Amino acid sequence: MSSPAFPQTRLRRLRRSGALRQLVRETHLDPSQLVYPLFACEGQGVRQPLDGLGDILHVSVDQLADEVEEIRRLGIGAVLLFGVPAAKDDVASGAYDEDGIVQRGVRALKAAAADTVVITDVCLCAYTSHGHCGLVQDEEILNDLSLELLARTALSHAEAGADIVAPSDMMDGRVGAIRSALDQESRGDVAIMAYSAKYASAFYGPFRDASSSAPAFGDRRTYQLDPANGREAMREIALDIQEGADAVMVKPALAYLDVVASARDRFDLPLAAYNTSGEYAMVKGAAARGWLDERQAALEMLTAIRRAGCDLIITYWAKRAASWF
Repeated sequence: MSSPAFPQTRLRRLRRSGALRQLVRETHLDPSQLVYPLFACEGQGVRQPLDGLGDILHVSVDQLADEVEEIRRLGIGAVLLFGVPAAKDDVASGAYDEDGIVQRGVRALKAAAADTVVITDVCLCAYTSHGHCGLVQDEEILNDLSLELLARTALSHAEAGADIVAPSDMMDGRVGAIRSALDQESRGDVAIMAYSAKYASAFYGPFRDASSSAPAFGDRRTYQLDPANGREAMREIALDIQEGADAVMVKPALAYLDVVASARDRFDLPLAAYNTSGEYAMVKGAAARGWLDERQAALEMLTAIRRAGCDLIITYWAKRAASWF
């Protein structure tokens, strides 16, 4: 049905005031839609700011209770927990150690606030001496042999109390391996949020510094998606759903909003996007130089991610955005 043309139709009528704009707003942001990344590290009383990430911190396990108290107060929907181990080896043994940094972090978060949704990042890169997301032989990343370790890692997180495990490694078949391991050990109630469309992106730099997970050789292009490919992302998502994913993710968010929108059109599962460290750092850096307004830019970016179709946004702005709302 076509609308009458100007002057009968005046779209500015509903833009005349903030109240009118709020009344007809199509996309809404709420703290419950946000997921806040946490970086747990070894030590006591550690609250160490991270280079390039402003007010984002390395936090020792004994400090996590304070973090979760603030997150609950702000109404943020969940936390995504990463571990920064004290030691690494070729087989990522710290990733699936029942007394590993993430496992202790999960227990601390749940002890402080049992009803807080805790998501854990499942990967090997922060725990391997070579920094890749799977086992390595002669500088080749071994897909199938890595699946057992990824499944052991996810199971150890579940046993510590994680509500959702989030494999980010991009090994073929890892969702199915994790789902099978969880179900076999009576952890079928633990959900999987797969990093299904994770691209080999330039927007991860500050995170890799924060987690000490940069690869020692080569890059991750043999397992992460080529930024030029959109249709392949739909295949990845479809396969993860087939293998048992309960939710799926696109990472990064901003340069891949077309992928988010395509995924929303095709799939009915909860859809997340990761507003990455590089995206965050760009705005923080520009705001520090007075080139743009951080609050306005951040809220515009988060709204765009929601508008593209995301149900959940993993973002370093979660705390500040929740207070802005």
